[in-house]
Amino acid sequence: MSIWKRFKRLMKSIFGGAISAMEDPKLILEQNIRELNDQVPKMNENIATVKANVMLLQKEHRRYTAEQTNLTAKIKAAIQAGRDDIAQRYAVQLQGTKEAQARTGEQLQFAEQAYEKSLQVKKAFMREREKKIGEAKEALRAHERAKWQAKIADTLEQFEVAGVDATHDEMINRVNESTAKNEARMEMALDSIDTEALQIEEDAQEIQAAELVKQFKLEMGLSEPEQAPAAPEPELRIPEAEESGGDAAPSERQRERTE
Repeated sequence: MSIWKRFKRLMKSIFGGAISAMEDPKLILEQNIRELNDQVPKMNENIATVKANVMLLQKEHRRYTAEQTNLTAKIKAAIQAGRDDIAQRYAVQLQGTKEAQARTGEQLQFAEQAYEKSLQVKKAFMREREKKIGEAKEALRAHERAKWQAKIADTLEQFEVAGVDATHDEMINRVNESTAKNEARMEMALDSIDTEALQIEEDAQEIQAAELVKQFKLEMGLSEPEQAPAAPEPELRIPEAEESGGDAAPSERQRERTE
């Protein structure tokens, strides 16, 4: 390999990499869309030029046709008037007109074919243009989605860098330990107090207060003193009748004893 070729390869490797690094795909796609849209007016202008050429040739072809008709009429009129010399001059003009019309016809045929071809090219271009613009827009939308995803990823990475995951469990364990210690201290404090004696003292205070309220009601005549309950009467027990005696005699003796 020659030194010049090696030098060119070196320059391409250096500047090609620099250009690739500076290229922004998003900006390039947007520029491509603008260029594709800008080509449509230019293509329409070129097609209009081809169409105008077709129209001019058609007009010229019609003019030659009308001129042939006029010359033919003049030739016939000269022949009828016996002026062959004039008829010959018109015949020469007629021949030239026919040749010019033939050339114009060929040009018109090529022009019409070029016009039809330009319409086909435009149709294919518009179809390819729509396809490329659709692909570019979809790529740009994907690029925007990727940018948002990158931002979210950066945010999540920042959370991890800030040490949230590392300290979260540790802080929860510390809070739980502190809560358990406070609960244990509360239980120990409650165990050190004679809660049963406190309850008995509270009950005694309530009974004493109730007695005081009752005393005040007696002094104010709002209630009567409670009477002591009457002694129960002795229960009389009647002995059962003896088997040897009759039924009437024991009954009389019992009545006498009772009296």
